[in-house]
Amino acid sequence: MKTPSKTSARAKPKAARVFPTLGLEVLLIQSSGGPVCGVDEAGRGPWAGPVSAGAVILNPDDLPEGIDDSKALTHARREMLEIEIKARAVAWGVGFASVEEIAELNILHATGLAMCRAIEALAVAPVAALVDGNYRFKLPCDVQTVVGGDGLSLSIAAASILAKTARDRLMVELDVEYPGYGFAGHKGYNAPVHQEALKTLGPCPAHRRSWAPIRALLDQ
Repeated sequence: MKTPSKTSARAKPKAARVFPTLGLEVLLIQSSGGPVCGVDEAGRGPWAGPVSAGAVILNPDDLPEGIDDSKALTHARREMLEIEIKARAVAWGVGFASVEEIAELNILHATGLAMCRAIEALAVAPVAALVDGNYRFKLPCDVQTVVGGDGLSLSIAAASILAKTARDRLMVELDVEYPGYGFAGHKGYNAPVHQEALKTLGPCPAHRRSWAPIRALLDQ
């Protein structure tokens, strides 16, 4: 019996990537009868800085080209799309929850607070929201969760871009306020340069002192 060659095994075609569309928005608009926003967060995992959230109601007749999950885009492309989304969307909003609020509420509830603030910042009140993930946050409108939503829904993808660019800019500002930690580069995430800076300088007010690695340093 002839066995498949290694070449033929490698030649197996990859599944085509699915890009976000307005399909989920259309269905939710039909069932809710009103405007629908996409909501996503940025910065739940870092050791420093706030968590941010974006909310966007897109205009289906005036969509910026190339909207995608923020993680799939370059920094330059995100910044270009941020400008277009803000100029062409029906409404957009960004919200933050501070390091202090993260410590008080925990990161999950602080994320929900940032999402509430993003929705409340919209110039048009949505009837429903498509939210990335599987947790049903208590928001100022009905909520439909979408696992992997930033890769499926254009509104969620647009929200992910605004959340990411807004938080990145804030981390650059914190890098100026608290030099030596490299916030402008790693944006507060667990990078080797960040670990070394913490060992040398200790935590600063921008660090999430409720995080286990930061607590361990404070306990030393």
